[in-house]
Amino acid sequence: MSNVSEAIAKLTKIFTDQPEKARTKNAPATARLEDALKFQVTGPAGEKIQSDMPPPIGAGSGPNPGWLLRASLASCNATVIAMRAAKLGLKLKTLEVTVESDSDNRGLLGLDESVSAGLLSLRTKVKIGAEGATPAQLREIVAWSEAHSPVGCTIRNAPNTTTDVEVV
Repeated sequence: MSNVSEAIAKLTKIFTDQPEKARTKNAPATARLEDALKFQVTGPAGEKIQSDMPPPIGAGSGPNPGWLLRASLASCNATVIAMRAAKLGLKLKTLEVTVESDSDNRGLLGLDESVSAGLLSLRTKVKIGAEGATPAQLREIVAWSEAHSPVGCTIRNAPNTTTDVEVV
C-alpha cells in the first residue's frame, strides 16, 4: 500500500507544480484481422489480447469487444478504488468490481435502424471491505472512484471521435 500512496503523492506534487505534465497522449491499441471475426489487438510495449465474437457468428476463441469494454470499466474502477483507499491510508481486504450490461443485437446486425448497436445499460456492482473503515467511508471511496475513473468518465462523457480511413 505504501508504494501506491507514495507514488500518488509524488505524481500529485509534480502535476500540481507543473500541470502541463499531466496531459499525455495515450498508447494506441491496434486490432488486426487474423481470421473471420478474430482479431489480435496489440500495443506499442508488447501488450496483446485477442477478441472474437461468440458462436454462432464467430468462433468464440476470445472475449468479444463488448466484454472487453465491461472488463476495462471493471478493472479501471477497481484500480481507482484501490488508489483512493491507499491515498486515504486504508488497507483493502476485499475488492471485487463486476460490470454487467444489456444490449439489443438487432442494432449490431443493422436489422432495425431505430435500434442502437450500443449498450442499453451498464450496471456496476462493488464488493468492498477494509480494515478499520466504516461502511460510509467505503461508499464514499466508491463514489469518488465513479467520478474519477477514466474509463467510466469516458463512457459517461463520450469524447469527440474521428475516423481516418486508408484504403490499400
